Amino acid sequence: MKLKKYLSLTRIGIIESRQFRLATVIMVIGNLLYLIVVYFLWKSIYASVETDVVNGMTFTDTLIYLVLATALFNFMEMYAVWEMGRNIQSGKIVLDLLKPIEYRRYLFWSYSGSFVTQFFFTFLPTFIVVSVVTHGAVPLGINLLYFAVSVILAVLINYSIDFIVGTICLYTESIWGINIMKQVIVLLLSGATVPIAFFPEPLKTVVYYLPFQSIYNAPLTLLLDGSPTLETVVTTLGTQLLWCVGMTLLGKLFWKFSLRQITVNGG
Repeated sequence: MKLKKYLSLTRIGIIESRQFRLATVIMVIGNLLYLIVVYFLWKSIYASVETDVVNGMTFTDTLIYLVLATALFNFMEMYAVWEMGRNIQSGKIVLDLLKPIEYRRYLFWSYSGSFVTQFFFTFLPTFIVVSVVTHGAVPLGINLLYFAVSVILAVLINYSIDFIVGTICLYTESIWGINIMKQVIVLLLSGATVPIAFFPEPLKTVVYYLPFQSIYNAPLTLLLDGSPTLETVVTTLGTQLLWCVGMTLLGKLFWKFSLRQITVNGG
């Protein structure tokens, strides 16, 4: 019965997403412009070195990685921080707390419809185009199953980070600056902007102990490795699972502790 209730929110989210088609078109155009910049930037980087392989990645490997990372970002980004910030500032958060669904779950499932629409309108077309253009450079096998599981865990980790950052708005009553800082940190340390393979060794070691690499780097590592070893799969998914559980618990505890900070402006 609970699942039916949550799926109703997903259906509503899908319907809502379909009403803003122009936003999707603008996002696609923006991504194309970004990818054009990425292409010429990395083309220049590889042209400046005397080898076709840098840090174990060819230019094609790097481009595929960054294109799919951008597609994953569009698929997984929920803008939950902005939603929480607006609701806290307007006082609507009080009404949300009165709903017969835990607020954290309500917010997640409210955005779940966007996962479905973004998957079919952004990630899947991008994946198909990359696979065709690169003539099979993206392996298609058991790695797709590992990738799917990894993406689910990545979505949950990403949401937990958003929820924790959104909760901070209960203290600051302003979310713009801290959310921008969050996006910069996540995109950089997750490998979405620069593949982690290009990080200096000390930084690379530190990054692998943080939750951010589990959002983009982990799924892409499993996807682009045609036949990942059992050790790689267990280590990658196990690390993601630990961060998923840890960040979820941290988010719940922080939210429960912070609820006493709620104030309604003008109320």
